[in-house]
Amino acid sequence: MLAFEHGRRATRGAREYQEDTATAQSLTPAGGASGDLIAVLADGMGGHIGGALASKTICERFVEAFRNSTGEVAHRLQASLEAANGAIAQKVEADPMLSGMGSTVIGTAFTNAGLEWVSVGDSPLYLYRRGEMAVLNEDHSLAPELDRMAASGQITLEQARQDPRRHMLRSAVTGEELDLVDSSKKALVLEEDDVVILASDGLNTLDNDEVERIIKAYCTDGADAIAGALVRAVEACREPHQDNATVVSVRVRSA
Repeated sequence: MLAFEHGRRATRGAREYQEDTATAQSLTPAGGASGDLIAVLADGMGGHIGGALASKTICERFVEAFRNSTGEVAHRLQASLEAANGAIAQKVEADPMLSGMGSTVIGTAFTNAGLEWVSVGDSPLYLYRRGEMAVLNEDHSLAPELDRMAASGQITLEQARQDPRRHMLRSAVTGEELDLVDSSKKALVLEEDDVVILASDGLNTLDNDEVERIIKAYCTDGADAIAGALVRAVEACREPHQDNATVVSVRVRSA
């Protein structure tokens, strides 16, 4: 049996308000086997009111829908995403001034069978295992498209990196039809001492090598220590336009 230790930290960065919302909750026996965990992270857009409301609504509705559903985990995650998208549509219908608000989302379920996820947008999901790190989910911003153009010689690598459209989203949870959804094809079997990181794109101030280095340095100190170290590293960069950055870390233990 596996157990899942989790921690959560956030910074507003250089912004005047926080548009990220994240939660990690152990599931009761009614929603899953003892020790199972659901973790959700949403990075809102739409300004101080709209973005914060969107991310909060998505996290709350996603968790509620997952807890109240039964069946295969993959089906429950997809249904929870649809419920969260529907909740945004209802908010906009009730108050047209909120039109345009939305959010990225990563929804993850940790069970003894492994890790399963669904995601929309550009918030990354990382797995750290035995000294190496990998990104698990797709990036639904324009960044991958620009990088592919650079790789094929259509533009230079510098042009790809400096393009102002790089962080534009190709898909987000806005209450409309979801253009792109990434999901696990099957449960990713987890090992003791694996670390899984859900993050908003504000963490991208750190390159992947630095994220990996920090996880390696703090992995024996626990999930909360890892999340705290990552957020402190973002703040230490003193990026003048630093976006909100939120991290949920999950460390796998033997129950």
